[in-house]
Amino acid sequence: MPNTKPSFDTYLFDLDGTLIDSVDLILTCYRHTVKQHLGEVPPEEIWMAGLGTPLRSQLAYFSKDPEEIEAMATTYREFHHQHHDELLKQYPGALEAVRALKTPGTKFGIVTSKMPWSTRRGLEICGFDGLFEALVTADDVKKHKPEPEPVYRALELLDADASGAVFVGDSPHDMAAGRSAGVKTAAALWGPFDRKALEPEQPDYWLEKPADLSQIG
Repeated sequence: MPNTKPSFDTYLFDLDGTLIDSVDLILTCYRHTVKQHLGEVPPEEIWMAGLGTPLRSQLAYFSKDPEEIEAMATTYREFHHQHHDELLKQYPGALEAVRALKTPGTKFGIVTSKMPWSTRRGLEICGFDGLFEALVTADDVKKHKPEPEPVYRALELLDADASGAVFVGDSPHDMAAGRSAGVKTAAALWGPFDRKALEPEQPDYWLEKPADLSQIG
């Protein structure tokens, strides 16, 4: 029987909710920031709906004043830096699953809306540092996920073709960006978004656990 298993030479990964478990960190920073600036904390569903998009874009939901948005971003980032290492967690099996894909000829990239410092620090803490040839962060593009520009940028940095690439992410924004860029998409169901939230974006692959990455390699 012929081998119908897909073969990719380029693997792109979202970071938060996909490779590193930063959900508690993000929500703690959110609660602290809006409580300090608004005096109350709106439902977390509001924040979660924007997860995977840049910080200022999310904060713009709560204020249209550029100065207030900037002040909120400063509060968020200061609290984030103070508590980053203690609240960040690993997804069991994620590091091992990614390492197993790292064979001669494969290219690895990160496509995230995080800032450069927290991207590199998160990869380091969870053991992923040195595994990725390209990092695309919030500072590297003008249009962010769900737009395809971050994925295009990663492919450019890796000198890779979309036809041989797959983007692994946990959010609808990841799936939309990957599809628009012409790469295959794989939904990581161990993150904060469930299948119902991701189904409208029609990912090419469903991954129940990190070890399932081997099924698309």
